[in-house]
Amino acid sequence: MEDTTRLTNDQSIKLFIQRDYSEGTAVKFQERFPPELEGKIDRAKFTDIIRHINSIYEDAEGLSCKTFMENCCACLTGYLLLLCMPTHYEKCVKRAARYISDENDHTLNPKGIFMIDPMEKGLRCIEVCITNNRR
Repeated sequence: MEDTTRLTNDQSIKLFIQRDYSEGTAVKFQERFPPELEGKIDRAKFTDIIRHINSIYEDAEGLSCKTFMENCCACLTGYLLLLCMPTHYEKCVKRAARYISDENDHTLNPKGIFMIDPMEKGLRCIEVCITNNRR
């Protein structure tokens, strides 16, 4: 799927970084640099942000002894254990949200760019808003 762009009434541009299904159905977003961001942010920095988000979701969906034991203990307790502690996946989702928030605060917002956590869009896409659009 291609990135879609939408112009809103306040002259801000919304970009949607779509999911990349080329390697299966795991949560991974396209790392292609949108042309609308040219001159707003360094191409390598934006790609690094997307790659880091992809690595967090890759970790969330990965299998390990820890996640295996977590699931076994949850099953043995009738899943009541999940009421007492967050799962590995939930921890990774929160880590991704914190990372996006930090990048917004330190890197993106000063350049007139705002990235929305993909969890708010059901992990279908990453919404990127460009404000202060000067044409």
